[in-house]
Amino acid sequence: IKWINGACLACSYCMKGDEQLCQSATMSGYTVDGSFQQYAIAKAAIVARIPKECDLESVAPVLCAGITVYRGLKESGCKPGDTIAIVGAGGGLGSLALQYAKAMGLHTIAIDGGEEKRALTKKLGAVSYVDFTTTKDIVADVKAATIDGQGPQAALLVAVQEKPFQQAAAYVRSKGVVVCIGLPADAKLSNPVFDTVIRMVSFKGSYVGNRADTAEALDFFRRGLITVPYKTVGLSELQKVFDLMEEGKIAGRYVVDTSK
Repeated sequence: IKWINGACLACSYCMKGDEQLCQSATMSGYTVDGSFQQYAIAKAAIVARIPKECDLESVAPVLCAGITVYRGLKESGCKPGDTIAIVGAGGGLGSLALQYAKAMGLHTIAIDGGEEKRALTKKLGAVSYVDFTTTKDIVADVKAATIDGQGPQAALLVAVQEKPFQQAAAYVRSKGVVVCIGLPADAKLSNPVFDTVIRMVSFKGSYVGNRADTAEALDFFRRGLITVPYKTVGLSELQKVFDLMEEGKIAGRYVVDTSK
């Protein structure tokens, strides 16, 4: 069961494979009961088909975080050999984005804070790491991490603070793409119109993936190209997980076991 629980499959969006934009779409845990329970329902045409050989706990994060970042990488328009900066690379979405990007033939610049996140992102295939908590000039450091010093072809923003969304346009190269996925509360995008036009910088929002994205994202996992860093806890410990999330102390993803 994914975030998109159901869709009409008949509107102009659904007909073009954009069921996540369906005006009648239902969302798991939001407009319909979610999966913090042992049994739940969803539309048969929308649910993901998980290969039998996949372990359910380890594949679980792919059904939300994995699909989301995989779609975002596709929206970036990056081709094999291109470089993409992933902001929030050490978190649940970022840790998967790094691996999908590597599997798609992209070079990655991980942007996050702290030595734990540095170690994790390097382990997951990041070519470079920029620590936003210690850098004196994040724009210069990100550009310096690219082969020609012009900056990455795209930036994938999965951060939950507003500031990175204001910085990204300054370090992507001309004709670069800024892909917004993270949802900081009340945040706004702002960039000089002159710079945006002259450098031909694009801003794109990317929501969750469709059914085809889901099948593709799962196939990457099935082939062993994606390893999900996760910890399993009982449902009784859910509040502790939320507390760690608010403190920014989660590296990877948590899976909730409803039987505990």
